[in-house]
Amino acid sequence: MKLGVLGLPQSGKSTVFAALTGARGEKEDRASSRTGPRIAMVTVLDERVDFLNQLYKPKKTTHTKIEYLLPSDIPSSAPSGSEGGAWNQIRICDALLHVVRNFQTPGGPLPIPEQDFRQLEEEMILSDLVVAEKRIEKIELDLKRGKKPQGEEASLLKSCCELLEKGEPLRNVPELALEPALKGFTFLSAKPVLVIVNNEDEDEAFPDWAQKPYNVEMLAVRARLEMDIASMSPEEAEEFLDAYNIQESALDRVIKKSYQVLNRISFFTVLSDEVRAWSITAGTPAIEAAGTVHTDMQKGFIRAETLSFEDLKTHGSFQDAKKAGVVRLEGKEYEVRDGDIINFRFNV
Repeated sequence: MKLGVLGLPQSGKSTVFAALTGARGEKEDRASSRTGPRIAMVTVLDERVDFLNQLYKPKKTTHTKIEYLLPSDIPSSAPSGSEGGAWNQIRICDALLHVVRNFQTPGGPLPIPEQDFRQLEEEMILSDLVVAEKRIEKIELDLKRGKKPQGEEASLLKSCCELLEKGEPLRNVPELALEPALKGFTFLSAKPVLVIVNNEDEDEAFPDWAQKPYNVEMLAVRARLEMDIASMSPEEAEEFLDAYNIQESALDRVIKKSYQVLNRISFFTVLSDEVRAWSITAGTPAIEAAGTVHTDMQKGFIRAETLSFEDLKTHGSFQDAKKAGVVRLEGKEYEVRDGDIINFRFNV
């Protein structure tokens, strides 16, 4: 799962990135170039993995990871650059964390988070419109040369343009945003978005918005404060968390919201003395989930021996759960559920 952190200049997106990636003491990938994006991998902590680790005592335990990507600065208004640079850096992301400023810098203007959100949103819409129109021009040129278009690409792109010309992001029409034929265009406004309102240290509240964006999740954080806490010793951090009434780190709240906007769930395997968590889209059939673990499992899929985490926790062991009749053999069409512990039976 790859998440892009973006925002207008002075929004505090770099501070948000530092707060998120520093919360676990995990380091940024220093291999990224100075002009390219900054990248960091963060562990998704899950109490269920800890329980399985205690139960099975494997040699290896593997949590899922999230990759955070902070692109080079995005211009506040640059239609001519809509196809390159920072825009292309975030096109590869699964979802976007859109940071908006809700704090006042010394001598600076008052924050206008809703207006800032709309400004960058408009830039992404314009960027997508440029991409779609250029592809339509190419298709029309091919038609004049006698080359027939393949599939529904042309009609789908025209539908995109109609929506974008109205100033609406593609995610407002999920069936269009998720159309497989358009996947290769990596449209920015089609991506799920989590708006992160970056507040003052003392401000826990969410600001008033005249019109909250449709189909977008929102979260208020105090990024500068959380970045400072992330650099403290556990003892010091505990004092500040209590003092500022922070029940859960920004990182953990962002992870939970990110799973929501991407409609992701986790399932678990215990294989070759390793307990491992896997992240997939909700509704994924068992045969595709098997391919997430190993392509051979998908090719030779027979059955998915499945036990829910809650049933395992209730009965205390796999064998006791099996005696109680709660271990199931599911077929390839079974939709994997959050918390499933699966042993894929396969033959290749």
